[in-house]
Amino acid sequence: MAQTNILLEAGTNELEIVEFFIDEPTASSFTADAPEASGHYRGYYGVNVAKVLEIIRLPKVTAMPEVSHPSVMGAFNLRNHIIPLVDLSIWLDKQRQDTASPKVIVTEFNNVTSSFLVSGVTRIHRMSWESVEPPNRYVSKMSGDSITGVVKLEDRIVFLLDLEKIVADLNPSLGLRLDMSIEWNSSSRYRALVADDSVLVREMLKDLLNKAGFDVTAVQNGREAWELLSQIKEKSEAEHQPLSNFVHCMVADIEMPAMDGHNLTKRIKDDPVLRELPVILFSSLITDKLRHKGEAVGADDQISKPDVSQLAMRAKALIERKLGQKTAA
Repeated sequence: MAQTNILLEAGTNELEIVEFFIDEPTASSFTADAPEASGHYRGYYGVNVAKVLEIIRLPKVTAMPEVSHPSVMGAFNLRNHIIPLVDLSIWLDKQRQDTASPKVIVTEFNNVTSSFLVSGVTRIHRMSWESVEPPNRYVSKMSGDSITGVVKLEDRIVFLLDLEKIVADLNPSLGLRLDMSIEWNSSSRYRALVADDSVLVREMLKDLLNKAGFDVTAVQNGREAWELLSQIKEKSEAEHQPLSNFVHCMVADIEMPAMDGHNLTKRIKDDPVLRELPVILFSSLITDKLRHKGEAVGADDQISKPDVSQLAMRAKALIERKLGQKTAA
């Protein structure tokens, strides 16, 4: 896939998505005279360009032993890397119509390389996160919470897929985890504001950070986080209290409808009061190639999912260093 260069600046609240489709057979044109004739329904989906390494033709696939889910077709060798292949139509409980040239989308996130079989790929779209709507309850239920956003184009709707959830569901060892062998100090509790568009991730982060000594308020995107922080700022100024009396750190995903984590971080660090708040970007997009974007908007730390233990320890270190600086002053 050709590299694009239109999203070099961080914090613009924009993203690029690769749009692809899955064709499903339908019986709409089935007749007794032509039983083999049938139409098809084309469903459109998208994934963040930042997660896509390349798009290739369907290679030779070797079956994998002890595969627990029927959507895992096997694995293939790509430049001396063995990569598992997931048939997205099976995962989404759809019957994919065979096409002459199906495509494989090779991805990398959470330091894991995976690939997904689709019917075809259309194009790359650039858009604002404000144009990405969260899925309603019906869409979430029908997709098994595998859809994180909905984009309405002129003649079709594109569903953004949560590929992280799919990979974690297929391999639970890649999901969020807290190292309980660490002795967490429960005497010092801190207040964390968490922004993540995944219901599952929000609930898991609340639970795991609570065990690590945090009281957590969770919201579903950067806009809600910004509105809440603005209210906290007004209250701290009205009551002449430091911001740390209300919140100690901000933990934000990067990919979120309405306002992404980079734009949220930039707003916080551009604010003369809120800029003192430690901001940690906790995302599958924290890679060596993309880390510079978080640095450009002033993030205090960046941690790749799924290690919540690192998140908790590094958040505490940032908070205590910030509180120590205030005490010394």
